Amino acid sequence: MKYKTGIVGFDVSVSKNKKQKNLYVRVVPPDGEVKVSVPFNCPDEEIRSLIIKNYFQIKEARERIIAQARRDKREYLSGESFYLWGKAYTLEVVEGFKSCNVRQDKDRIILEVPLESTLEKREKAITEWYREEMKKVLPDVIEKCEERTGLRANEYRIKNMKTRWGTCNIQKKRVWLSLQLAKKPIECLEYVLVHELVHLIEKGHNNKFYALVEKFYPNWKAIRELLHEMPLS
Repeated sequence: MKYKTGIVGFDVSVSKNKKQKNLYVRVVPPDGEVKVSVPFNCPDEEIRSLIIKNYFQIKEARERIIAQARRDKREYLSGESFYLWGKAYTLEVVEGFKSCNVRQDKDRIILEVPLESTLEKREKAITEWYREEMKKVLPDVIEKCEERTGLRANEYRIKNMKTRWGTCNIQKKRVWLSLQLAKKPIECLEYVLVHELVHLIEKGHNNKFYALVEKFYPNWKAIRELLHEMPLS
């Protein structure tokens, strides 16, 4: 069941699911929409209490997302800027190839394409290139974060998530990492990975959770700010 309602000044999208056991609230880009996921039989008053309890955090998150710099819609043409591990590169499109290929050359990202390549095919080529770049660094980052925390997941996967930097399936001990992290400084990937690993021993975002994140990654607050401040694609 899905519906929208107004709660203390916020337009809230509510999703009720029979399989859901806990209450979650998220603020998502690009317009700071407030989304709440709850068990199917959760009363509306409990949802209202959840929003009121987290009012200031929700308000802050919405203001940050709305104010955050966002790029124009990509056309995948020469001259556009793309980030890799926090550094900006200029896209150079070269036509006349049989298929779409991507390579990095100093301060450029070179996209080789057929003469009449579509925007969708160019986007897919860039996306897959980001995936391969992330796969290159991920093993070392995983090893570093596992040694730092003493925690290990059974599986790590990459997914092109637009509203979350990472998620953790506690039961299966599986960590998902957003492909968008390949555009951020490597420290952002480390922080998100530590964050998700901590969920293996502390499910909620409570004081104990953040105390553990602080223990394993002392400068996490600065990195989190960096993660939010850098432009989104």
